[in-house]
Amino acid sequence: MQVAESRRLREERGELLRNARALASQGSLSHTEQREFDRLMDEAGQLNNRIAEIEGGSMNTRGSMYEFRGGQPSGGYTSAAREEKKEHRNAFQAYLRVGGAELSAEHRSLLAEHRDMGTGGQGAYPGATTGFFVPVGFVQDVEDALKYYGPMLNGGPGMPTIMETDTGQPLPFPAADDTSQVGEQIGEGQQVTTADVTIEQVMFGAWKYSTKLVKVSLELLQDSAFDIEKFLVTEFGRRLGRIVNTLTTVGVGTTQPLGIVTAIVNGGNIVNAVGSISNDGSGGLNTIGSDDFTNLEHAVDPVYRPGARYMMHDSTLKAVKKVKDKYGRPLWMESTRDGSPATINGYEYAINNDMDQLQSQLSSPPVNRRTVIFGDLSKHVIRRVRQLSVLRLSERFADFGQVAFIGFGRYDSNSLDIGHRAQAILENVC
Repeated sequence: MQVAESRRLREERGELLRNARALASQGSLSHTEQREFDRLMDEAGQLNNRIAEIEGGSMNTRGSMYEFRGGQPSGGYTSAAREEKKEHRNAFQAYLRVGGAELSAEHRSLLAEHRDMGTGGQGAYPGATTGFFVPVGFVQDVEDALKYYGPMLNGGPGMPTIMETDTGQPLPFPAADDTSQVGEQIGEGQQVTTADVTIEQVMFGAWKYSTKLVKVSLELLQDSAFDIEKFLVTEFGRRLGRIVNTLTTVGVGTTQPLGIVTAIVNGGNIVNAVGSISNDGSGGLNTIGSDDFTNLEHAVDPVYRPGARYMMHDSTLKAVKKVKDKYGRPLWMESTRDGSPATINGYEYAINNDMDQLQSQLSSPPVNRRTVIFGDLSKHVIRRVRQLSVLRLSERFADFGQVAFIGFGRYDSNSLDIGHRAQAILENVC
């Protein structure tokens, strides 16, 4: 049934996209035609989301996340330790509801046991004296929620690399750029030439972030129908996800993580946009044309192009969907194969709304906008300290009949593209 439903939805989406392309092929659109184009694309996007739900759900159900991730046992409910992990999670849920002072002896013993084994801690964050580290399953739920607010923590092929560590101590990462050296031909008995490799270090720290306080009324906590864990997952995921995605995208790198945009700009691999003038005869530098994508791709060394992808704001993607090459072929192509993603110039893309947008009108004075990244995004590494800690504040808002919760996570990011050949960025004058 799911296969038939997916095929039907893909056919409907294909019809919508054909109609949208037919409109776009007419050249300059009137306001009415533009609204119709946007409607068709929006409906196609909604169908695409439904297709992703069907095809993703058939391969990876929500329940399976507690069993295996990427072929490796997760920290959740594995078959070997399912009951033990479940008891630990139940004890943690009890702590969220009633606090440490009211915990039963059994639940307190379970939390203390996990602390002593190194999987939890009496302090919810350095210097705290109450609270417990969350069970691993809860952490994975929050990590999943982070993905919905930006692509930087998605992981997977072609995306930024996630490096998990148990502690947050400074972590040097060795790297070398030996591309200028080549081998040599030597004769019999001839001494070889010395050409040492210069090893550099990329340093990863662990910047600390909080979810801010989340207050819950005592009435809700006492209501067994209220899923406090799910509520905190949603709130903590939304708050941490937004700040982590923003800073791993545009962070300055001195007092924050080094964002991928900042890293590429610092490396100098910047492509100046020429706009769509060669495509439509009228596009200025605040537009995007097929030549911009060609120039961007060739700013990346050929060894990094297999598996490379684009990254841009959703509004930039909307503009790209209307761009055609000089032969009238659209750059953006929706796949007709089950499970295959849409592409731009044959490459996959990721939407990151923390990147700069194109402007419809030039500003005065003009500003430079970094709108599109292309390359091997896995060369940007995000360091995530494994344990998320949660603190329950029972007394602070007691006179309001409320209990507050706060979560802490530690992250950093840096670039391993020390040769500045793996990634490039498009700069528009707007």
